[in-house]
Amino acid sequence: MADFNQGMNQNHNTTEDFERFNSDGTKKKGKGDKKGTGLGMALVLIVVLAVALFGNSMVVTRQNQFKLIRQFGRVQRVVTQSGLSFKIPFVESVDTIPKQLLLYDLPASDVITSDKKTMILDSYVLWHVTDPLKFAQTLSCSVSNAESRIDAIVYNATKNTISNMKQDEVIRSRDGKMTITVDESGTEATGNDLVLSEEKEEVIEITSLTEEIMGQINHVEEQYGIEIVVVDVKKLDLPDDNKQAVYGRMISERENIAAQYTAEGKSEAKMIENTTDKEVSIMLSDAQAKAEAVVAEGEAEYMRILSDAYGDPEKMDFYSFVRALDAVKGSITGDNKTVILSDDSPVAQIFNGQY
Repeated sequence: MADFNQGMNQNHNTTEDFERFNSDGTKKKGKGDKKGTGLGMALVLIVVLAVALFGNSMVVTRQNQFKLIRQFGRVQRVVTQSGLSFKIPFVESVDTIPKQLLLYDLPASDVITSDKKTMILDSYVLWHVTDPLKFAQTLSCSVSNAESRIDAIVYNATKNTISNMKQDEVIRSRDGKMTITVDESGTEATGNDLVLSEEKEEVIEITSLTEEIMGQINHVEEQYGIEIVVVDVKKLDLPDDNKQAVYGRMISERENIAAQYTAEGKSEAKMIENTTDKEVSIMLSDAQAKAEAVVAEGEAEYMRILSDAYGDPEKMDFYSFVRALDAVKGSITGDNKTVILSDDSPVAQIFNGQY
């Protein structure tokens, strides 16, 4: 009996030493293996939960962000500095608000000037969030909501600004500068000199359209916690149906200006011509007067010489003799040098000393 029990125990131990397999050939797991596998899965689950809790409790704030920590929908605190902070996991939530400068391209819109001219205005806005808490309370942390409010505010400011300006004023104020023509001096003639008017272009600074629009925007930061930094105009154009009429009017105005310049030029040319003719007449008169004075002086000198010649008998005889020689010389022409004089000829009398 003892031998039988000993044999059974040996058989049992031998059976336990053998590996057991399932019907598909896989090894069956023992009770010890099952306990080890369950413990490993529990450890993995604990690690995963710990990592999830730790990751959910961290708040990473970048330099271009604001973080709003909410607890059951209520804002508990605002993180404005970049870095790492923590929150209560699964109890507190985080909203992200942009901190950098944002660009909003407004859709093109029609505006009407004070002289009832329609213009198409295409502009853009640079803005950023200054008060994240107020931004969250009024605009629900939504950039699209903020852009919708900015669109309405800027459009109203633009409409109010342009409705108080004429079309040419709007065009001139496009870049904040205006070119004007300054008349330096009047046109006048003094003596023989003509002083013409001198015109020069001068660029003066005026209030730009952007500044006018910005002046109409008020209380945006107080209302929504945002600041509109710049409102600038990309394009200022006319409707297609008005362009031809405007171009025709511009051409007509330029033609009128050209006609005015032509008339002024002809007027100044006529003044120059009249002044030149006057100067020429004065110069001719002066020259003629001087010539007549010289002739008169020459005749007076001639008469004085004659008077001196005929006043002295010796000079008178010599003068008569010289005149007779000149007369004879003038009468001798050609190859024939012979002069025949009668006794009663004055020249013969001079030569004979009878005159």
